[in-house]
Amino acid sequence: MDREIVLAILVALLCGSALTAAGWWPARSPVASSGRVLERRAWRRLWLPFVPAVLLFAALCGWAVVEPADAERVPTGLLLGALPFAAVLLRAAWRALRSAMRAHGKLTIGTVGLFRPRIVLAPDIAARLDAPALAAALAHEWAHVRHRDPMRLWLAQVGSDLCWPWPLAAARYRCWRQALELARDDEARGDGVAGPDLAAAILSALRFNQSAPLPSAATLGGDASDAAFVKERIARLMRPLDPAPPDENQSRAWLLGVAFGVVVAAVLGTTFGEPVVRSLLLVV
Repeated sequence: MDREIVLAILVALLCGSALTAAGWWPARSPVASSGRVLERRAWRRLWLPFVPAVLLFAALCGWAVVEPADAERVPTGLLLGALPFAAVLLRAAWRALRSAMRAHGKLTIGTVGLFRPRIVLAPDIAARLDAPALAAALAHEWAHVRHRDPMRLWLAQVGSDLCWPWPLAAARYRCWRQALELARDDEARGDGVAGPDLAAAILSALRFNQSAPLPSAATLGGDASDAAFVKERIARLMRPLDPAPPDENQSRAWLLGVAFGVVVAAVLGTTFGEPVVRSLLLVV
């Protein structure tokens, strides 16, 4: 059997199993007074279940580098075991494609565009806002543009779908999406926007459109279906801005740790991958 086909089957089976096993990771919201710190922690929590699967993928790639083009035949049992994980992958790919092609014509105010983020502003909502509130809303959306948040939202949705059917994956995604709005609120206020002006813009946007947030659009109102979150968000805007900086050093350390683990896993795969795969495929 071709090496690439065997690799694809093993990736679906082993990485899918690891991701499913790690999908129980708790969905509780991280605690932080700063919205930017909260968002970074929620973002790491969103992707932490993928670390075992990524390390396994690196090890399998290391095995494929040294494996001859004609690899061993995959037993029928392993092939059947990989099918459910392949189905989850296809489901995630379909939902990602549908989300990327979804129109945003009914959006009142938000940021859209995976590769070229831009701000969408409906004339009706612009007419309802006074000058300070409109400036506050645009400052919030420009923060989304700077961070390319539509692309990050789209990737987070893909990651959540890959953990299907765990409900905790959707809860982690929702937790991060709420933290994202708090972080952009703080960033806009750090640029000189008054909290009450931004709160007024958010409430106007929510009254104008109460629909659920689109998967790949960063809307000003955020998650309008969670009344407790909306209440807490408005309350935060009425309080003084927390000057705590983002924990960038911790984020860099986390990424470096994962990168080091990937390199080690790839080296181990090139060294010990063949006997392990042979044992897995029941080849003597």
